[in-house]
Amino acid sequence: MAMQTAFTPLEQVTNPTVTTNAAAHYLDRKPQTLRIWAVYETAGPIRPIRINGRLAWPTDAIRKLLGVA
Repeated sequence: MAMQTAFTPLEQVTNPTVTTNAAAHYLDRKPQTLRIWAVYETAGPIRPIRINGRLAWPTDAIRKLLGVA
């Protein structure tokens, strides 16, 4: 059985970015899908920010894509 990680509801996230796993959870996609979006920068609806070689997904872009205020 896969281990489930509890994520804070998107409406309560205060950080400007979230991890790939968290973004995948909010967008109902697999993390690897988001990594593909990052590699092919025009493939997905949002683009990550790269911070020291790691992907960070803008919380505001996720909210806008999902229509969450």
